[in-house]
Amino acid sequence: MERIIEEIREDLGRRIAVAAERLTDRTPADDPAYAAPLARAELRERHHRVLERTVTSLVRVSRGLPPDPDEVRAAGAEGALAAERGLPLDSLLRGYRQAGRLLWQVLTEAVTAHDRASLPRLLSGATALWEAVDRMSDAASEAYRRVDAARGDRDRERGAALLDALLDGTGTASGAADAAARLGLPERGRFAVIAFGPGGAPAGPAPVPADGPRVWWRVRADGERGLLELGHHPLESVRDLLAPPGARAGVSPVVGSPGELAGARRLAELALSTVPPAGAAPGAALLDERLPAALVAGDTELAGRLRHVVLGPVLALPPEDRRVLLATLGTWLACRGSTTYAAQRLYCHRNTVSNRLRRLERLTGRSLSDPAQVVELALAHAAVLQHAAG
Repeated sequence: MERIIEEIREDLGRRIAVAAERLTDRTPADDPAYAAPLARAELRERHHRVLERTVTSLVRVSRGLPPDPDEVRAAGAEGALAAERGLPLDSLLRGYRQAGRLLWQVLTEAVTAHDRASLPRLLSGATALWEAVDRMSDAASEAYRRVDAARGDRDRERGAALLDALLDGTGTASGAADAAARLGLPERGRFAVIAFGPGGAPAGPAPVPADGPRVWWRVRADGERGLLELGHHPLESVRDLLAPPGARAGVSPVVGSPGELAGARRLAELALSTVPPAGAAPGAALLDERLPAALVAGDTELAGRLRHVVLGPVLALPPEDRRVLLATLGTWLACRGSTTYAAQRLYCHRNTVSNRLRRLERLTGRSLSDPAQVVELALAHAAVLQHAAG
């Protein structure tokens, strides 16, 4: 193979130059994504370099020599440059395959023109040609993937910094606006934040359907936070779309601009604090559905005082008595003050529930027929549940 190439070297060089022109003319139609970012002269130069390097590599393969380090570096540099420019890897590899096919055609034409009788000698080099193409493709793709991975890491770091600027609200208003623009968020819209607690979603947040809201995730030590652009989707749909079964999550109210997302993140975390621990019917809480519990969760010192003042005598009972009375109060509140429905849920007689509630009234000095005192009991009960969860 080496001897044949040396015999046709001058003619082969001319034919390679013509082949590079032909390949350059075809590329915009064959692979517009690859050709678009490159000027024609640069594209032609690339094709010419690949064809010439393939010939050099072909000679080394036919002689049983290892790859030339300079050729490997050149192919790697080409792959790295393609990754930096965002050119598709498939297009890069397709270019090497096209160069291999075209080079074989050029070699066949050149040998035929020089000495048709030498064609059988050329055929034995077909395997060597494709091994040479594979060598360069491998070097280019390895460098491409390495650079692409590093670029992906940088993009993720930049994305995380932009999300932090919006969710933490530590920058200026102009900085928040710039971060929103870089993330592709509109200046006005319907936005919300969902907060997952640590271990709240063992399998991770549920995948977002293609027609669902846009979500940007931020993983933190205390759980995951999701920035949502809701579009036309109702806020209530977030619970079904994003929170898998068994997840502990809190969802903020809707806000109208990216500049309000830091406040939305705090409200989502407040909603999360109202969700029972795993194993106690966890789920996704919309803040506006948990306002009394969120009010208690917002001030732990005041919540402790509320527990002590309102339910202190109940909390001082033996564990089983305390559990029964608190469970009965919680069920009665969940049943909107219906003793009958509470009895059904507790699997006991209605009179049993009534007796427990009267005992609770005597211990606390508060009447379940007084709306104001029912509010106190409900808030104190929420404070007890949250203290147990913490």
